[in-house]
Amino acid sequence: MEMIAERGLEKLTMAALGREVGMSSGHLLYYFGSKDELLLRTLEWSEGRLGTERARLLSGGGTVRERLDAYVDLYVPDAQGDPHWTLWLEVWNRSQNAEADARERQAAIELAWHRDLVALLAEGTSRGELPPLDPDRFASRLRALLDGFSIHVAIGLRGTDRAQILSHVREFLDEALAEKPA
Repeated sequence: MEMIAERGLEKLTMAALGREVGMSSGHLLYYFGSKDELLLRTLEWSEGRLGTERARLLSGGGTVRERLDAYVDLYVPDAQGDPHWTLWLEVWNRSQNAEADARERQAAIELAWHRDLVALLAEGTSRGELPPLDPDRFASRLRALLDGFSIHVAIGLRGTDRAQILSHVREFLDEALAEKPA
């Protein structure tokens, strides 16, 4: 992750990584088998750390909406070139030709984010903090919105910095979760 943050993925070669960690590229290939596997395992490691942080935020105090905002804040990249999102973009790109096992592992990472969001939304509707909604459907739509906006931030699309994106998402949530008259 440090190499991705400092140099970007285009400069992350097995030889350069080997030099950085004091191993030969052959040793890295022995342990990981391929660069694709190395990237996926790095993503799994990074997501494990984010999963711990997400669980802490979602189980903490506060209203459902406050915890939903914390989820969004954790989801959206910090800035252009965010190493976690750079890695995600590369894994998504490589997944087109990936083996079924690799695709299932990637789907498991995505499912963890989805499952946590669905649980939070279901809690909000059951407590009456959110209007009646289908938590799974709303979570799918919100995550698609977050993915699209997050890609814009991660690649540095002009006019879409983190603050603007967070504002757009909060406005969407305000509108979508407003109590509808009967």
